[in-house]
Amino acid sequence: MDLDETVLGLCRASVPAYSDAILVYLRDPLPVGDERPASPVVLRLRRSDRIPEEQHPGAKLPLMGVAVPEGSGEGAAEHTEVRPGGPLAEVLRGVRPVFGNSPTAGDALPELLGEDCEVPDGNRAILAPLRGRRRVIGAAVFLRRPERPVFEVDDLLVAAQLATHTALGVDKAVLYGREAYIADELQRTMLPDELPQPTGCTLASRYLPAAETARVGGDWYDAIPLPGSRVALVVGDVMGHSMTSAAIMGQLRTTAQTLAQLDLPPQEVLHHLDDQAQRLGSDRMATCLYAVYDPVAHRIVVANAGHPPPVLLHRGGGAEVLRIPAGAPIGVGGVDFEAVELDAPAGATLLLYTDGLVESRQRDVWTGIEFLREKLAETARLTRPGTAPPLEPLCDEVLDILGPGDRDDDIALLAARFDGIAPSDVAYWYLDPRAQTAGQARRLVRRALSRWGLDELADSVELLVSEVVTNAVRYAERPVTLRLLRTDRLRVEVGDDVPQLPRLRQARATDEGGRGLYLVNRIARRWGATRLSTGKVVWFELSLSGGGQFTPPTPAAVPEHDLGLG
Repeated sequence: MDLDETVLGLCRASVPAYSDAILVYLRDPLPVGDERPASPVVLRLRRSDRIPEEQHPGAKLPLMGVAVPEGSGEGAAEHTEVRPGGPLAEVLRGVRPVFGNSPTAGDALPELLGEDCEVPDGNRAILAPLRGRRRVIGAAVFLRRPERPVFEVDDLLVAAQLATHTALGVDKAVLYGREAYIADELQRTMLPDELPQPTGCTLASRYLPAAETARVGGDWYDAIPLPGSRVALVVGDVMGHSMTSAAIMGQLRTTAQTLAQLDLPPQEVLHHLDDQAQRLGSDRMATCLYAVYDPVAHRIVVANAGHPPPVLLHRGGGAEVLRIPAGAPIGVGGVDFEAVELDAPAGATLLLYTDGLVESRQRDVWTGIEFLREKLAETARLTRPGTAPPLEPLCDEVLDILGPGDRDDDIALLAARFDGIAPSDVAYWYLDPRAQTAGQARRLVRRALSRWGLDELADSVELLVSEVVTNAVRYAERPVTLRLLRTDRLRVEVGDDVPQLPRLRQARATDEGGRGLYLVNRIARRWGATRLSTGKVVWFELSLSGGGQFTPPTPAAVPEHDLGLG
């Protein structure tokens, strides 16, 4: 179902067995399906072929007054605008092939090939319209030399068969090309435009569509920031290659993102994805691997639904295939998924991928996985001892394991470098929900920042912590959590047991409150709120360089009693 291959097949079938030369013209642009074709009709030379004339070597050789280029017609000036009511339009409307010296074709050929064209004597030319399922989409011209017998009446039937099969093939190729393009764009649109930058973790990704014979697939990857500076790493593969596969992929990815925001365990996420696939009512199954990395605990929790296992590359250069229960694919229904908790040492790299990377017609899955493990170890040995290889070049090196003709399926690749957060860079407290908690939080934050040498941020952080903690203790019934994380930026997280998320609003001049998040939004580099199964977490970040310093607001803009400064 390739347009160029279809046209080339017509040329190979015609020359030299049926004719000495052929010119194939197609409409430009080609109409697709039921869409209304453009007007006026323009025919452009798509391809030509001929028997070489050894005594006249060159790019173009005259054949009975017709200049027939060899090979693709692209770049040539051979294009014709079909005049409504003209002789060429009449022949195309008639659909049947005609001899070149017939009354109608005698005028149609010069219109198609040029006014300088000399129509060959006798029945040495046939003009055959190419009619698809709904309309004429082109024309083919068959030519014979003077020393060869002329075309007979039966040859018109042969030309009709060649034209019919070619036109239907062109129609099919154009429809398939449009469907593949739409599905490919749909799939790319549903993949993340850019990866997040979670605390304590560096990410890189690659996506390669399948080969032209099976271009459309259902592979996806995702990285979803979670409360507590954790990040969910997801990779999946919907079986099959079609628009349906791409659509199911989009639904499963959206469902996984929603479930991740609920902070469910990995095995529960896969269980709900399995239920979702059952409700879709499709016979398409999918594999998926869902992992949650905690940079503070230096641990990772992984659950698998029939997906190839991830590979962990240690900083020292060793690479291992993680032993994770395979589980059943999503869509089977009625199965349990098991999660495994593993160490995630700082400097290690976790590689998640789809089976298109390791499986092909030349090797099975497990052979490909071992090949991948060896490739990672080999790449790590080229890096300076004790350091991890750069993540982006590592992804490119991994894709080099694909040999010519190996890529029968699309490939999704997600690499995560575990930077981790050292215990000395974490400060954590439980605070009782009472009126004095905001002042206590300010004192604890100031001492922690002084210990880290970040006194220049103390005023800004104290103000924002006071606002967020005050809002938390106002409605909380259980202890409030306060956590500070120091990496390349300072992150502050306040958690409580109230599920309602705060929202930024514009307070009126007479309002006594409602300006806390306004200050957070103005001073912090980034901020957000995430709902948990047990409540919510409100967080904000500031640059360690001192960006976002607090400028005291005027009393008219922010009343003093609303700042929570005591």
